[in-house]
Amino acid sequence: MEHLLSTLEQGISQLIAPLEWVMLLLIIGGGLYLVVQSKAQPLGKLKSAFSLLLSKEKAQPGISRFQALSAVLAATVGLGNISGVAIAIHMGGPGIIVWMVLTAFIGAVIKFYSCTIAVQLRQTDAEGNPLGGPMYYMTIGVKKWGKPMAVWFSIAGLFGVLPAFTTNQLTQTIVDVVQPHTFTTISQFNWKLTIGVVLAVASSFVIFGGLKTIVKVTSGLVPVMVLLYFSMGLFILLTNAGEILPSLSLIFSSAFDLKTAAVGGFWGLVLLGVRRAVFSNESGVGNAPMYHGQSQTKKGTDEGLVAMLGPLLDTGLVCVITGLIVIISGAYQIPELNGISLTLVAFERLFFGIGDVLLLLMVLVFGVSTLFTYSYYGVKCFGFLTHPKWGNIYNYIYVGSIIISAIVTVEVVIGIIDLAFALMCIPNMIAVLLLSGRVKKEMKERAWI
Repeated sequence: MEHLLSTLEQGISQLIAPLEWVMLLLIIGGGLYLVVQSKAQPLGKLKSAFSLLLSKEKAQPGISRFQALSAVLAATVGLGNISGVAIAIHMGGPGIIVWMVLTAFIGAVIKFYSCTIAVQLRQTDAEGNPLGGPMYYMTIGVKKWGKPMAVWFSIAGLFGVLPAFTTNQLTQTIVDVVQPHTFTTISQFNWKLTIGVVLAVASSFVIFGGLKTIVKVTSGLVPVMVLLYFSMGLFILLTNAGEILPSLSLIFSSAFDLKTAAVGGFWGLVLLGVRRAVFSNESGVGNAPMYHGQSQTKKGTDEGLVAMLGPLLDTGLVCVITGLIVIISGAYQIPELNGISLTLVAFERLFFGIGDVLLLLMVLVFGVSTLFTYSYYGVKCFGFLTHPKWGNIYNYIYVGSIIISAIVTVEVVIGIIDLAFALMCIPNMIAVLLLSGRVKKEMKERAWI
């Protein structure tokens, strides 16, 4: 079994190598093009974005802007930030945070564009509910190659939105915190298998309820958990205020390490930061437009502004707080620690010895809410490839994969997700760049640029 997993990991790494450079070009190059085209105006409208988030549209089919952003944040704020940052630091050192944050600002503009287009170009189902997302704006807006691109995106999405990373890291969290305090002789494999089954059953109650049930649950859970995580994180930083400036100095010096650049590792460091940032906030991947495309919003740029808040909150703030805590604790210097195990040790060290237990409670909520929201992405992709009414069939595959994901290694899981995200990103970013003129036109009509 170990040999099979090792072979799978090596094969995935070889596939990712060329694709990640294409992703880098499209995310960074394409993102910078959109920043220049928009004159960075969306980033200057944060006040308007928060006002739109809290305002309500007249009752009509779809979900509210607040529900759409909550669902997207449920998928991105959580293990992608809490565990993903630790993985990035373990693989590339403290300097990786700089490249993650810079990518977040570029990602915010990408999400503004993609979610604006998702509202501008969408269809309705038989009940009059909006159907939006990359597969729809590709088909409607990109006349010649739109349909093949949409099929490509949807097939990659079936794998990219599987709950592999979330389940794997959530299971590892429970095992790391709970198992040492028990007196059973149950093997770690059986622990993980049991947890996987419990998560699969628990998630089923919400997942099979459909979009309305998912957004209702996540819009109630996510804001509270984000506030709790911020409070705990800021408390740790304030009580270790003397370590913040040295840690920031280490982060910036590591990001521009001339020795690393001289031996050819500099671009590898940048690329790793981009990959982990994309994994954290999913900018350019095309997931967020699937929720924001269901919004009641009539003007695309209104939805785009609200969607833009996602990367700024989850990568710009949550990742920075997590990264600083990991560095201040010194836990990142322990070679055998990676992923959620590294973050748990950091919080335990800096929060009265019980930080890992409190983090476990928050991770449980973040992780389970992510399981809810990711299922809907797969339903949309499967429904597009077959028929919208058949989309829920994917949920059975999704629930089954929760159990499998609980027992595989984190390296295999990261490889599969990175590969699938790269394959989703390529057609989505091409479509967004081709259709960006529509966004620019609406911005001009509203006298933004």
